[in-house]
Amino acid sequence: MQVITSRTYGTSDVVHVEEIDTPVPRNGEVLIHNYATVVSRAESTARSGKDLFARLYFGLGTPRFPVLGTGFAGEVQAVGSAVTRYRVGDQVMGSTGPTLGAHAEYVTVSENGIIAMRPGGLLSTDAVAVLDGALTALPFLRDAAELKAGQSILINGASGAVGTAAVQLAKHFGAIVTAVCSTTNLELVKSLGADKVIDYTAEDFTEIGQDYDVVFDAVAKSSYTRSRKLLKPGGIYLTTVPSLPILMWVLVTRIFGKTRAGIAFTGLRKAQPMALDVKFMGDLAASGHYVPVIDRTYNLKEAASAHAHVESGHKKGSVVLALHDHGG
Repeated sequence: MQVITSRTYGTSDVVHVEEIDTPVPRNGEVLIHNYATVVSRAESTARSGKDLFARLYFGLGTPRFPVLGTGFAGEVQAVGSAVTRYRVGDQVMGSTGPTLGAHAEYVTVSENGIIAMRPGGLLSTDAVAVLDGALTALPFLRDAAELKAGQSILINGASGAVGTAAVQLAKHFGAIVTAVCSTTNLELVKSLGADKVIDYTAEDFTEIGQDYDVVFDAVAKSSYTRSRKLLKPGGIYLTTVPSLPILMWVLVTRIFGKTRAGIAFTGLRKAQPMALDVKFMGDLAASGHYVPVIDRTYNLKEAASAHAHVESGHKKGSVVLALHDHGG
C-alpha cells in the first residue's frame, strides 16, 4: 500500500509517498480501506519539528511516527478474529488516535477504538473534514467550557478547521457567538451561524468592550493575559496549544482570581468517549445540522503541496487528502 511519510523534520519538502506492506488485522482489529484523511495544522506542526512541546511527543531527534494523520473514512476490508461489531463492507469513519498512521491507503484500528459507522449519504471526504475540527472543538466547548444555551462565547480563529466547528457547535448548544477572522472569511463565518463577526485586520477583538462567558482561542494567537478582560466573572479562556504560560495560568486561576484559564488535550482522551463523539458528529452532519468546510482537496501524490498550503496559514476549514477514487 502507499503511505505518506515525513521521516525527518523540515519543510513540506520532507513529505514523500512510499510503498509499504499492507497491515494484517490482529485479534479484535479491523482493516480499513481508507478513502480520505486530512492534513491538519497539528500535523504540519509535527512535521516541521519547530515546536518544542510537539517534539516532546513526536520525537526529539527524529519523528516517532513517520506516517502522520489521524482521521480516516473508508470501508472495512478485513476483520481479525473475535471481532463482532464490524463486518467486511461496513462504511466507517474515525480516528487512529495518538499512534497516528492515517495518511495511508489502509489502516488498522481496534473494534473498540475511535471508530463508528459512517452514515449513508455522508461522503468520505466530508466525514474526515467533519472530524478534523469537531473532535477538538466539541470537548473544549461541551466539557471544558460547559457551554450552555444563552451563554456568550467569542471564538478567535473562526475560519479554520477547529474554528468553523466551534462556531457551528456553539450555535447547536444555543450560545450567542462572536467570531473573529480575517476580511476574506467574514461571509463564510456568518454563513455558519455566527451572531457577530469581527475582522481582526481592522479591529483588536480584545478592545471591543464586551464580555463573554467563554473565550475560545482556536488558533492560540492570543493569550489569557490579553483576553481575560473580556471574561465575565466565572468566565473561562481556552486555548488549543500548550505552552508554559497557559499551563501556569491554569494552575494559578484554579486558586486565585474571578476568571479561569484552561486547556484540554483532546487527542489523548480515551477511545470510548471519542468514538461516541465520532458517531455524534457523523449523525449531526448527515442530518444537515453541521456543514463540513473543505478548503481544498488533494490526491495522495500531492501530499507535500497539501502540507505547504496548511503551513501557509491561510486555509479555511479543512485540507483533505483523497486517497482513493471511490465515490463514497
